[in-house]
Amino acid sequence: MEELTPREIVKELDKYIVSQNDAKRAVAIAIRNRWRRQQLPEDMRDEVAPKNIILMGPTGIGKTEIARRISNLIRAPFIKVEASKFTEIGYVGRDVESMVRDLVEHSVNMLRMEEMAAVKDEAKRRAEDRLIDLLLPPPEAGAEEEEREKHKRNREKMRERLRAGKLDDKKVEMTIESPSTPMMQVFSAAGIESVGFENLFEKLAPKNVEEKNIPVKDARKFLVHQESEKLIDHEKIKREALSRAEQSGIIFLDELDKIASRGSYQHGPDVAGEGVQRDLLPVVEGSTVATRHGTIKTDHVLFIGAGAFHITRPQDLIPELQGRFPIRVRLKPLDADDFVRILTEPKNALTKQYTALLATENVKVKFTKDAIEEIARAAKEVNDSIQDIGARRLFTILEKLLEDLLFESPEMEGVTTKIDLPFVKQKLKHILADEEISRPIGFVAGKNKAKQKK
Repeated sequence: MEELTPREIVKELDKYIVSQNDAKRAVAIAIRNRWRRQQLPEDMRDEVAPKNIILMGPTGIGKTEIARRISNLIRAPFIKVEASKFTEIGYVGRDVESMVRDLVEHSVNMLRMEEMAAVKDEAKRRAEDRLIDLLLPPPEAGAEEEEREKHKRNREKMRERLRAGKLDDKKVEMTIESPSTPMMQVFSAAGIESVGFENLFEKLAPKNVEEKNIPVKDARKFLVHQESEKLIDHEKIKREALSRAEQSGIIFLDELDKIASRGSYQHGPDVAGEGVQRDLLPVVEGSTVATRHGTIKTDHVLFIGAGAFHITRPQDLIPELQGRFPIRVRLKPLDADDFVRILTEPKNALTKQYTALLATENVKVKFTKDAIEEIARAAKEVNDSIQDIGARRLFTILEKLLEDLLFESPEMEGVTTKIDLPFVKQKLKHILADEEISRPIGFVAGKNKAKQKK
């Protein structure tokens, strides 16, 4: 984190996300402040609260992608949840504290993977010894010295063959343990983790034990995993995971606009949405949440809210919740120039993806500059005339544009195809004429329902 200055964070985001510099800067500063806070004296550190952010803008312009890339970059506990999936306490559905429990689970899994990577070499050595014991059982107790020396030499020869992969297909008999039929889960208003039944069930549930003959290559993986589990300190992982989630955890709260009150657009009170907001408030403010791994305080968890906010506004949230999201950034709609950049500049640009996919069948694809510009222009035109779904429109257009090529490529080995302006215009003429293809799926479904009513 020390090396990830705001400028470096923005630079990394630029590799995957076009435009939206204001949003990138706001998130970069918030992330850097996480590191800055950790450098403060302990008494002051506890007083510095995270500056939560709301990203506003239509779908497909990079809100979720910014959050997703940030999570990969900083390697901190991160989860993405949709606010519209929560229900007010007392109703069937997920309660808001479940997102904190999910954050802790993610943190535990992160720490567990890190610890397992740290003991991987030792686990491999132990698994190798166990495999050799299965392939070449040790001599019985009381065996002669000569016999033990011979076994030792054979064992080393077996080790060499094992490492060379010459025994991968040979089968060994192993005892495999697996959980029995899952037991009934017990739920409470606070969730199953908080009442401790899940851990109890895991301990009490009987194990299914069976003997299996499996190939050495599969047995090796199983044994490495087993030995890794033995080497890591599970209690230490839980403690550190809880601390990491508390101090550097990030929750991306999408569709925040869908639980906001719609004011004059609303017919009658928005009880469910406001109820979820009031349940959400103490978690964002800072509360203690019970999980299966222990309790966690949410005082220093960073919340990044996001939503289209084209009908509602952040001001339509309850005042107390508004105050917990002091930083608000409106992302700009994407134009044709942005689409050209999205198609060509990012490391994961769509043209690069399709080129790589077709190259797996030895088919070369070359996109000309004017073809890319035409694709971008068409995407912008459809967004403006039907419904703006941002860069996601490019997925629809490119998939239909290359449909024949993707279908026929197994029979086109060694062929080079140029995607130029005439090719694009010819294909797009049919694609854009098909109203059902141009429109997003939800819009078409709604339209068909309206037709049926008539």
